[in-house]
Amino acid sequence: MTNERERAVCLSDKDFKFICQYVYEAAGIVLNGGKREMVYRRLTRIVRDRNLDSFTSYCKLLRASPNEEKTYFINAITTNLTSFFREHHHFEYLLQKELPKLLSTNPGPNRRKGDKRLRIWSCATSTGEEPYSIAITLLEGMKALSTQWDVKILATDIDSNVLATASNGIYENKRIEDVPANYQKKYFHKGRGDNVSKVKVDQKLQELITFKQLNLLHEWPMKGPFDVIFCRNVIIYFDKPTQQDLFARYYEMLSPGGLLILGHSENLGAYQKYFENVGRTIFRKPIDANLLG
Repeated sequence: MTNERERAVCLSDKDFKFICQYVYEAAGIVLNGGKREMVYRRLTRIVRDRNLDSFTSYCKLLRASPNEEKTYFINAITTNLTSFFREHHHFEYLLQKELPKLLSTNPGPNRRKGDKRLRIWSCATSTGEEPYSIAITLLEGMKALSTQWDVKILATDIDSNVLATASNGIYENKRIEDVPANYQKKYFHKGRGDNVSKVKVDQKLQELITFKQLNLLHEWPMKGPFDVIFCRNVIIYFDKPTQQDLFARYYEMLSPGGLLILGHSENLGAYQKYFENVGRTIFRKPIDANLLG
């Protein structure tokens, strides 16, 4: 009995190698030895949910039914750590620097006077805190938003489960504890009865956002261009060639003068030469759109 249990809970080198390769081929995510404990914990839940007796059995299931099992597996293995106004300086830059520039009577060479179209993409939106934080920032910084500007936020993620949570816009009270009190009052509604421990985001926020499932390594169906792209804390999961390919695609998807915002531990690497660094992990595509030519 002991030997059977040990085999069941052991994540062998062979199984771990297969899982790493499967994740890379399915989502472009690079897992190394430092992620082994995380993989172990999440695979344990999967094995239990699938009523299997070992990690090896689950690997066999992935091999036998790769298409049927892939979505469930990717949802379980991907990381979805997020919070409202995470890395607050990004939203401060948007509020204090970028929005006033867009609203000015002299918008600059990258935007025609009178052009009141604004598009923002949150490309790893997780459970929705990031795009809702963007929406709050826009409503605070653009008082004439609803009547004078055509503003849309696209929020995408590979994980269909977290997108469902994001679209619903319902969170535990503790999720907004660090949100400024005036924002809590204006943009979140307290639940009642069985939902007394929860809040729901205001409809004004939801109306600005479209949630879509998207694997960043696959074809991007949207046309753009985007004025701001948030790609935070996702690039680190890809290898260097994939990162550079994504940066090239983001560059093409940005308007001249548009912003690419990365996470605190991320950088553009060799692609830095095509952008201007205007803030902490905030990069601007040059006005000269022919720079790459």
